[in-house]
Amino acid sequence: MTSTAGASRPIDVIWQDVECGAYAADLKLWGELAAASDGPILDVGCGAGRVALHLAKRGHRIVGLDANASLLAALAERAGDLTVETAPGDARKFEFGEKFGLVLAPMQLVQLFETPAERAACLSSAASHLRPGGTIALAIAPVEEVLGGEDVDPMEIAPDVREVDGWVYSSHTRKIVVEPEQITIHRRRQRVSPEGSLTDELNEVTLRVVSAEALEEEGCKVGLRPAGRRSIPPTDDHVGSTVVLLEAP
Repeated sequence: MTSTAGASRPIDVIWQDVECGAYAADLKLWGELAAASDGPILDVGCGAGRVALHLAKRGHRIVGLDANASLLAALAERAGDLTVETAPGDARKFEFGEKFGLVLAPMQLVQLFETPAERAACLSSAASHLRPGGTIALAIAPVEEVLGGEDVDPMEIAPDVREVDGWVYSSHTRKIVVEPEQITIHRRRQRVSPEGSLTDELNEVTLRVVSAEALEEEGCKVGLRPAGRRSIPPTDDHVGSTVVLLEAP
């Protein structure tokens, strides 16, 4: 969906900014991994550039991969003179003419894939683009938190709100449903025009449950080796993450 809904930016860019733009708990870790890497960095599922811009401002050359043209256009505009390149493509199958020292998959990207085969395809594509000794970093929701939890009533969580060109956008998490193989986040998205008219819609995001051990095993099957795990702490509005590191020989 690329309608601007009365604002100057495409609506999918606005909703990503509203729901994800303020999240910063993971940026310190991505910065540390980038500083320790050799060569350019590939940000898989880069969106409008939350992570890519953070790293580019610190002197890294970034290639951002995403299937959404509107998000890539926003990233290119926001990058300005920073060393950021955008690449339209599918995270499950991509091909570049160069190798990277670090490949990042933030914000539980690998849990958006519907099947293990799709996840394996992403890992295989990423592995084929690593320099020797390069690293893939994959953020996932810790499986013990997902499987050990119950359906969550998040009424105490404040909605994410942002104003754009006089329009007010609000996204509120209505319900989080935990099942043995997936977790579904139900959101209510509302936007109010400068004249006061209200538009209301529902949105769902489903994350498939995958453990760090399973990712490490899948990485080994495409020629990678486990290189440790890191943790991203939870915030008042976001669960923590485990970051699985896989290394090219």
